[in-house]
Amino acid sequence: MRGFAIPTRPASSHVNAVRAMSARDWSRLLLLGVLWGGSFFLGRIAVSEISPLALVFYRVTIAALALHLWLRIRGLSFAPALSRPAGFLGLALLNNVIPFSLIFAGQTEIGAGLASIFYATTPLWTILVATMLTKDERLSLAALAGIALGIGGASVLIGPGLLSDLDGPLWAKLAVIGASISYAFGVVLARRFRAIGAEVIATGQLTVSSLLMLPVVVIFCTPQDIIPINGTTWLAIAMLGLLCTALAFILYFGLIASAGATNASLVTLLVPVSATLLGAVFLGERLQMFELTGMALILSSLTVIDGRLLRRLAALAGGGHRAGEIRRMTAAQAARRWPYAASDI
Repeated sequence: MRGFAIPTRPASSHVNAVRAMSARDWSRLLLLGVLWGGSFFLGRIAVSEISPLALVFYRVTIAALALHLWLRIRGLSFAPALSRPAGFLGLALLNNVIPFSLIFAGQTEIGAGLASIFYATTPLWTILVATMLTKDERLSLAALAGIALGIGGASVLIGPGLLSDLDGPLWAKLAVIGASISYAFGVVLARRFRAIGAEVIATGQLTVSSLLMLPVVVIFCTPQDIIPINGTTWLAIAMLGLLCTALAFILYFGLIASAGATNASLVTLLVPVSATLLGAVFLGERLQMFELTGMALILSSLTVIDGRLLRRLAALAGGGHRAGEIRRMTAAQAARRWPYAASDI
């Protein structure tokens, strides 16, 4: 699920034009979409037996241990994270503890596909938060149009829930939207971590999240809430931490390096699709027509905000565009491709 860390690198004033993607890049992108979409599917399985808070603890702890091993293999130092405890506390809360808890709580009532669709509104909230809290960007017409489409899609999804509990209670749907808003604030906070490597940021925030969730689980969960009996639940927990979090980050970093953050942002469109398909095939979930309509509006809004398709069509209509064009990316512009271009902020 994505958006778990907000990878950054040392500040750069410009970003190059979109790179061509190789077959290997496309394979990574598709696998990443399946993994992050699968996190909703696996979360739905796990919360049927254990507490959402316990699941958050398992997920961040397993992923943190795996990424510490990855840092050792890569020869990367964890020391930069130790020098900024307060900052990593904020990242852990905004990118892991709060959103994971809200998403898993919501998934006790709503399916994997529907939860992933609400999660897909994250770029919309990120633009709004970045615009309010940063001084280097004003909303463009494309961004405003995309936000309007996205809000329309969210309204279509939530509307019937105001009148009935169709496909889950309203609070569960709002919980996942609350997680998306938390991620949006995390994007802005991550701008302060440009000088720290992406792998270290991910490992640091997951480590702090583990330390935060341990006392929460001890205080608020009973042994029955923490220890599942079903082997399938244990498998879902392990896959959620190792594959959908730790491995997904490693794949993501590799995709950024080879294809660029802009191309990696396409995974935003794949997550709801893969989560919906997994939920339908393995859990028997079915989306209502109004939910499919809402998903279409949200995905359309992301396409408008991203702008590449519109620019490509405009370039074809206008006879092409300048090759190798370089443009400056501000915080809100990078946030439009959340979280996959946050490294360009």
